[in-house]
Amino acid sequence: MDILLQAIRPTLIFPILLLAALFLLFGSYWRWILSPHNLHDRIRRQTGEVLPSPAKPRFSFAGRCHPLERRDGLLILLLTLVYAATAFFQLGSFTNPQSFHNFTETQTVEVEFSQPFQLTRLMYYPGLGTGDYNVEISADGSHWSTLWARENEEGTVTGYYWADAEGYEPSYAMPQHYADLFKWLEITPENTLEVRFLRITAKSTKSPIELGELALYDTSGNLVCPDQPGEASALFDEGDTVPESPSWYNSTYFDEIYHARTAYEHIRGIYPYEISHPPLGKLILGIGIRLFGMTPFGWRFMGTLFGVLMLPLLYAFLKNLFGKTPVAFCGTALFAFDFMHLTQTRIATIDTYGVFFILAMYYFMYRYLTLPAGTPFRKGAPWLFLSGLFWGIGAASKWTVIYGGVGLALLYFLGLWFKLRDWPKVEEGETPPVFRNLWLIQTLAFSVLCFVVIPACIYTLSYWPYAAAKGDTSLGNLIHEMWKNQEYMLTYHQGVHDTHPYSSRWYQWIVDGRPILYYLDYTSVPGSKSAFAAFSNPVVCWGGLLAVVSLIVHCIRRRCGKALFIVVAYFSQLAPWFFIGRTTFEYHYFPSILFLCFALAYVYNDLFEMGLPWMRKSVYALTGTAVALYAAFYPVLIGLMVPRWYTSNLLQWLPSWPI
Repeated sequence: MDILLQAIRPTLIFPILLLAALFLLFGSYWRWILSPHNLHDRIRRQTGEVLPSPAKPRFSFAGRCHPLERRDGLLILLLTLVYAATAFFQLGSFTNPQSFHNFTETQTVEVEFSQPFQLTRLMYYPGLGTGDYNVEISADGSHWSTLWARENEEGTVTGYYWADAEGYEPSYAMPQHYADLFKWLEITPENTLEVRFLRITAKSTKSPIELGELALYDTSGNLVCPDQPGEASALFDEGDTVPESPSWYNSTYFDEIYHARTAYEHIRGIYPYEISHPPLGKLILGIGIRLFGMTPFGWRFMGTLFGVLMLPLLYAFLKNLFGKTPVAFCGTALFAFDFMHLTQTRIATIDTYGVFFILAMYYFMYRYLTLPAGTPFRKGAPWLFLSGLFWGIGAASKWTVIYGGVGLALLYFLGLWFKLRDWPKVEEGETPPVFRNLWLIQTLAFSVLCFVVIPACIYTLSYWPYAAAKGDTSLGNLIHEMWKNQEYMLTYHQGVHDTHPYSSRWYQWIVDGRPILYYLDYTSVPGSKSAFAAFSNPVVCWGGLLAVVSLIVHCIRRRCGKALFIVVAYFSQLAPWFFIGRTTFEYHYFPSILFLCFALAYVYNDLFEMGLPWMRKSVYALTGTAVALYAAFYPVLIGLMVPRWYTSNLLQWLPSWPI
């Protein structure tokens, strides 16, 4: 019994209360809305009309796209500015080293200090290239001591120390491995020696091997630099960029070690290290590096900006769908204050761009689908072109957009069928069949251009940096590089089966069962911790799942085109993961979370249309709860240092949440 009581966490009260509130709300919603007779009787009682039993409608996407109003612009601006302030807050350092010393194979660099000092700690900042460094120090220039690494039986480094190098092979104890690049690394040797001379020799496994800064500290904690560094000037020229300690704020973390590095390699004209995803996402990421330098703020800027830009587009989409300003505002707020939306857009990976382009391609497809049957081809062509354009840009950024493309194609062909089925009859004085057939031929031909030819061109052209790095930008080599990379990516993703402590499957994502921890520091400040993980706001995750179930029922009983549109979009992003056996993580659910917000907005719209004041208030209450949770969890979404009691007693709702 005592063991059971210890296993029950006090924080379980929070998810229990939230789930109880959600089931209470959805129970009322299902009772009133999912029964057509209840809705029919309520209308009869309110209007006094005797209505016939409602006939089951036919599926159709056609309908009115509600325009934005002036007040919508103000609400969009408000939401965007509030979210942007939280997203860009302490995004990353502006001042990381920008100059690098390029070591040649086995090159030795030696520097002399004007005064001897006791070396207690060193920090260094690796650039491109991998290898190791042999670091030696001397008090007199004749007797040298080498930095050695102490390892346990498993080969894990447990410490460093200085020892005589005479008679031994160089130790090369200071690493610069693929996971070490563009991050501050720290070494504190077990023993302290006097230093007047220092020399460092590189051994490269992948050239170039570059070192951005080398920081040496004396017993007082002062940074010591040589007066005349000579050829090693790049190692000591940016001492003002050296932080007090390494952290996510000044260094790469998680998959930034791949994507930020690859973006920088594209800028430098170097054949990229990370080739497991299409290039365009890294090219977009590189714009921030060009603007702000190879700094954490620079490599995270574009992703965060795209995360902000999603909100106006989402608001317009929801307003077009439902026509209600409160629904558009609350639905957009759900996504704005979703945890994963913040965490994923602040990390320099390519997922953000994929989600943005998924949103855009579905938006423009919806604008096309809502055109009534009989609409001239020229009025639908711009929406098809824009949908295909963003589909092509997205596919060239990340393959997960291709999953969305399957849903896009299904909706397109369903819409085509609905338009042909509902085409105005000749006897009604409308367009003759010959014009319908011409419209169909024009639409299909133009769709091939928009969704096949143009995306194929965009996808192939995105490989220009690969071809340029090889010195051959001919069309033949461009196609060769593109095709070779497709073969590699397919083989790579099929072979990713490594175990990971934070891996999870799709059935865990849909209930927020196993977030992935991106960063953890619980040693810098006693009693406090800095951590953040990728998971969803429980209101969005759990409420959205109930909303999706509701929409599936609406598809069956109401035959609602809007519900069908959202359900297809949601499952086109989630369903492929049912069959993918590779190692997966909760951040793969990010595109689906977007459509959870659509599903909740659909329910919100119904709650408003029911006309009951308490149900309207429940919309604001649920949205306000999501915002409140965002504020409460904000420290563990961006890595702020907070007391450990705060996370353990208030935020760790489930034992599997690593926060």
